Amino acid sequence: MKLLRFVLAVAFALASAAPAAAQRYTAKQDGDVIELADTIAQMHVSVVSSMSDAWRIQVKGKDLVRTSATLADFQARPGFNGMPLLAPFANRLDETAFYANGKKYNFDLELGNVRGPIPSTGFVNGSKAWQLVEFKADGKGAWVTCKLDFYKNPQYMQQFPFAHTITMTYRVADGALEVRTRLDNLSNEPMPVVIGYHPIFELPDGTRNDWTVSADAKTHWIEIPQRLPTGETQPIENFFGSDRTAIQLGKYALIDDVFTDLVRDANGRATMKLLYDGKELHVSLGPKYKTVLMWSTPLGGGGGGRGGGAGRGGGQGQGAPAAGAGRAGGAAPTPTPAPSGPFPVDPAQGVKVAPPAAPPAEGAAAPATKGFIAFEPMVAITNALNLAHKGVYKDLQSIPPAGSWEESFWITTKGY
Repeated sequence: MKLLRFVLAVAFALASAAPAAAQRYTAKQDGDVIELADTIAQMHVSVVSSMSDAWRIQVKGKDLVRTSATLADFQARPGFNGMPLLAPFANRLDETAFYANGKKYNFDLELGNVRGPIPSTGFVNGSKAWQLVEFKADGKGAWVTCKLDFYKNPQYMQQFPFAHTITMTYRVADGALEVRTRLDNLSNEPMPVVIGYHPIFELPDGTRNDWTVSADAKTHWIEIPQRLPTGETQPIENFFGSDRTAIQLGKYALIDDVFTDLVRDANGRATMKLLYDGKELHVSLGPKYKTVLMWSTPLGGGGGGRGGGAGRGGGQGQGAPAAGAGRAGGAAPTPTPAPSGPFPVDPAQGVKVAPPAAPPAEGAAAPATKGFIAFEPMVAITNALNLAHKGVYKDLQSIPPAGSWEESFWITTKGY
């Protein structure tokens, strides 16, 4: 009888524990938002499904990326908040045209979704044309998948005439957020891949002047002040003048630079770290992300507040209307015509040393923000399409007709 009671007690305990264990991960829908949670790691990710953008990413109640004050603000003006996708090209081009497969494609500036003379950040950020594919949770994680049929939008196709789809999956598992992207080429020509992401990170403690960066990258691409690579490269230590694993942000003014030759671990991942006072934020890039762009403005230098995009001159910036985005206020104003020829990139103008921080003016008010750094996962360097055409950039990736491209990056924390 005692043995029977013991067996029944064990069975009851196991039965009671199973549902609790299965509840570590949850995926719930609240209108347009899918809430993903890892309850043990206390990681919560809120994805606006019609935009496929994680507007809030938190661990133990602390924001990891810059976010809007409210969901309504984010939906109306996402800017560079959340986890914006830069597509079909990331960051800048040196003329209002790009080259692919030996052909030149001129942008139609009258559409308003691309501006010159230095086009910037693509034009899908802010689009509300994404379709929710699924959201689920099981014993291994919670995820949401959304898809954008790029080829169905005439304004998109007029600017980048490669029919394709973009599928994004956000997954939380084991205290990490994975952002997985798949591109399917539906056109009958190879499609170049030069996408990227623009997450802007912060730590809960300290300010930019206190934070340290560790970068798994060996090479810095020298740029002119308009943030276009000259084609020249140098070791990352030459640029920062310090160990790449101990870059003190407070020593530098504007950083807006591209780094390659990423240092990979056994899994093929390269990790960028933001560190201070025992807390760490890690961004790990999968093998097909060949580049990381690091962007950080000095405290008091602009671009640090909610919704800000200052400091990234030369392109359309965050305020540009995205085609198909459904923004209120009627049609966008007709842009001023811009030159279509190449923007001059003179290697003699290249900035080879990170600019030092300027001391605050006497009596200056304390900065109102803590500052930030963007670790931007990029498939290729800035202006890769045009530099590849010139034979300067050798690592351009492309997708064959009817083929696909897929890769992930991961966000994790320590000490939170």
